[in-house]
Amino acid sequence: MFATISGRYDLLNHLLSGNIDKKWRRLVAKTVYATLPGDEAKILDVACGTGDLSITLLESGKAQVVGTDFCRPMLEIAASKASRHRFRIPFIEGDALALPFRDNSFDATTIAFGLRNLTSVEAGFDELLRVLKPGGTVAVLEFSRPKTPVLRSLFRIYFTKLLPVFGGLISGSRSAYEYLPDSVSRFPDQKELASIMERAGFEAVTFRNLTGGIAALHLGTRPH
Repeated sequence: MFATISGRYDLLNHLLSGNIDKKWRRLVAKTVYATLPGDEAKILDVACGTGDLSITLLESGKAQVVGTDFCRPMLEIAASKASRHRFRIPFIEGDALALPFRDNSFDATTIAFGLRNLTSVEAGFDELLRVLKPGGTVAVLEFSRPKTPVLRSLFRIYFTKLLPVFGGLISGSRSAYEYLPDSVSRFPDQKELASIMERAGFEAVTFRNLTGGIAALHLGTRPH
């Protein structure tokens, strides 16, 4: 499914979100850099897709950034975008549930709009924790539950009625944009996701609602 829509993925992300997804990614980068130990830090961007967050992370500081995803057509687009900007980001094909990296390899791990696509959120957190160095930070950007009833209703109408139509027309795959609201509806809300992170072994777990809770940024730390 992701391979099928890869060519129009960026266009639709920005168009259907009114470009607010770019603001969210910049916030992730700023928040992650505030936790890093120094300029030689390493960040792993999991489920990186076409590389938007990986590139934003590299633009935002001096850390080494590595991107990984299981969808090769997405990675090819990510590599092409990075090359055009002369950015050096290794994009590595890999499974988020069996990351091809050693334990304790990264100072921070990120995953944006990818966690809900995993067959097991818990197993995904196990891997994100495993590759983190002690004291390292995980940042999860994901769609969530709007906090007010009015916004929740508007969001539901847009996501379930309008988005599949427009997404399908532009991408040629309506099923992919029917999958999106379905996957969001089945994903844990803000507090439940924080609890899952704590059970996985993360400490100091917090979350911040973005745009009224349409999305949320969760943070956690691997214990020393």
